Formats: sequence, C-alpha cells, structure tokens
Amino acid sequence: MKDTEHQRQAVPEPTERASAKRLKQQLESLLEAGVLDLPRSKKKQSASVRRPQPASKTGASGKVSGQTLEVLQEEVATCRRCESLACSRTQTVFGVGPTNARLCLLGEAPGADEDACGIPFVGRAGQLLTKIIEACTLSRDEIYILNVLKCRPPENRPPLPEEVANCRSYFEQQLEIISPEFICCLGTTASQALLQTTETIGLLRGRWFSHGSAQVLCTYHPSYLLRNPSAKRHVWDDMKLLLARMGIPLAAGNPP
Repeated sequence: MKDTEHQRQAVPEPTERASAKRLKQQLESLLEAGVLDLPRSKKKQSASVRRPQPASKTGASGKVSGQTLEVLQEEVATCRRCESLACSRTQTVFGVGPTNARLCLLGEAPGADEDACGIPFVGRAGQLLTKIIEACTLSRDEIYILNVLKCRPPENRPPLPEEVANCRSYFEQQLEIISPEFICCLGTTASQALLQTTETIGLLRGRWFSHGSAQVLCTYHPSYLLRNPSAKRHVWDDMKLLLARMGIPLAAGNPP
C-alpha cells in the first residue's frame, strides 16, 4: 500500500505536466526564431561585458537621460500606465540585443509568444524576421530588437493612440541610450509612432528619414508578409537599400 501511494505521489500533477509542455513549446519557438541565448539575471552578468553608459545624453526627444537600459527595463516591468494591458499581460517585453548596436529594428507590439517568454519577435513573424536578418548576412545577436508597446494588446489588435503615447517615453529612451546609426521600422504602427506621421507604410517605405542622429528606413512588418507573401520582394528591396547605406556588401539574388 505504501509503494502504491509513493508511486501516485511521484506522478506529476496535470498542472505540472501542462506547465512543462508550455515551457517546451516556448523553448522550441525561441529556437525556431533563431534565439539561442536567453537574457540572464543582472546578478549573473559581468560588468566587464557591458558597454559603459555616458553620464548623460540628449536624444531625439530633447530629454537628457543618464540611466541604463537595465534601470529602464525595471521601470517598464512595473508600468501600469495602460491599466487594461497591465492586467492582461503575462509580462512586459522590453527588448533584446547589444547596447552598442548599429541597427535597431522597431516593431509594433508583443504577440502571444512574446508575452509568454518576454522576448520580442519569437513567433511565426519572428521566425520570418530571423530569415530576413540572415539573408542580409547579419545575425539577431548584433541587432537590437524592440517594440513600440511593451505589453501585448488583447487578441493582437493594433495599438491604440493613447497606448502608443503612454509607451513613447520608453522606446524613445531605449533609442537614446543605444544611439544606433540606423533604425528600421517594421510596419505602419512603428513607422507612424517613431516619425509621428499619419502617412501609410506604402508611402513611407523606400525613403530615408532621420530620428535624432539615426537614419530611419521603413518597411512592411513580417506578419504582413505572412498574409501577403508577394510583398516580400518589396521588403527585400528595402533591405538592399539599408545594407547599401550601412556599407554591408551583399551577393546578388539572396532573398529570404
């Protein structure tokens, strides 16, 4: 009788099995998206691998920021400016990549996969983005990737204007601290938010803009490409334009 009871206790509870299954699915999604390393706890990071941050910096918004991305990330994690999003999120999705990146990719908002793991662009759209990055002879670990919103909107709906306004100081400060040479906006929401325009992505793509000291190029969001595969050629044209301006050679005919 004791052996039977012991065996019953050794069997994982349904909730434990479900949690293990969800974790496995999240890790598989990250691997498929090309994410090979997860952000580590700040306590485990060595100070020697961080780029020293300037004591103060004036960015595109005109504000002076002397804080690091780590400090800003802690602030974002407790943000409740959009109460409905704060109540429905699993966690905030801050951003990932090197703090000295030449190129930043700015997206719209986290989806279900991103909300689950806390890393931007790890779902199907993220997997396509990884292919685009690799076709450009780059890798995800040399690009800083972030979104306009740090919380997932319900049912992945487009961000509301007030939500973009609430998150503006966060993505603006991220860009100030990183100070990239180039920013590529992915989709209408990111492009309109950064450039503060109402022009559509069809009119914005293929043109150069500026944001502070960074040069800005806009293109279609990977999720749009999943619904409209024929638009991939337009994105590839935009990527060739970006790479040429960055001085990165690219062999002809290598679209994702």
